[in-house]
Amino acid sequence: MQLRNKTAIVTGGTHGIGAATAIQLAERGVGIALVARHEGDGVLQKKIEALGVPCITVAADLSKEEECLRAVETVYRKLGAVDILVHSAGSAAPGSLLNGAREVWYHAFDIHVHAVFHLCRAAVPYMKAKKEGAIVLVASAAGLRGVKNALTYAVVKGALPQFCRALAFELSDDNITVNCVSPGVIRTRFQDFLTAEQVKNNVENRIPLHREGKPEDVAEVIITLITNSFITGENVVIDGGMTMRVV
Repeated sequence: MQLRNKTAIVTGGTHGIGAATAIQLAERGVGIALVARHEGDGVLQKKIEALGVPCITVAADLSKEEECLRAVETVYRKLGAVDILVHSAGSAAPGSLLNGAREVWYHAFDIHVHAVFHLCRAAVPYMKAKKEGAIVLVASAAGLRGVKNALTYAVVKGALPQFCRALAFELSDDNITVNCVSPGVIRTRFQDFLTAEQVKNNVENRIPLHREGKPEDVAEVIITLITNSFITGENVVIDGGMTMRVV
């Protein structure tokens, strides 16, 4: 896909991987719609607008179907197109089978899995009309392996690569690509709950490259998956080698 003058929806776009992706898209001439639970302080929006592209912020609770539909409709009404969808919104979902609230399980599916379904149902018709589009889902390395005390998170993130594969096949005749990325330990506010000892263990023992990733590392791959029109149905792992090792 040629990016200049396209329009992208980036959920979870006001911070972390979403924000880094929005900036890299804007640098390539893409108009940006930042969709997040809260509008934020406007600093990122101004930074993107300074790059010479339009940018709007849409506040929406994507765990609710009607909010997903409203967000996409708002973007189309204000920016006139929906060419790209990057779903980076999400939240932690700690707990084990016997030590995890039932509400955590259902809410995690609402924001990580059901939101993708509703957002795609709203956005894909606009892409079909142009016979071109790109969808990228942000999963997690946690969805590829068993994770202690994060059963729900591992399950919902593990569902996204399969959703990606199935939808990619379904939309292939319309020249719409669907791909997924699975980041490992990326230094965002999502990692702020880690203790100093956990960070040390990650860097020294769990990550073969012995460093945490940056949001920009993931954003670069997302850009590639959007621009390369011959990649679809794939899941790219960005984790410093964490999930490829045995010990």
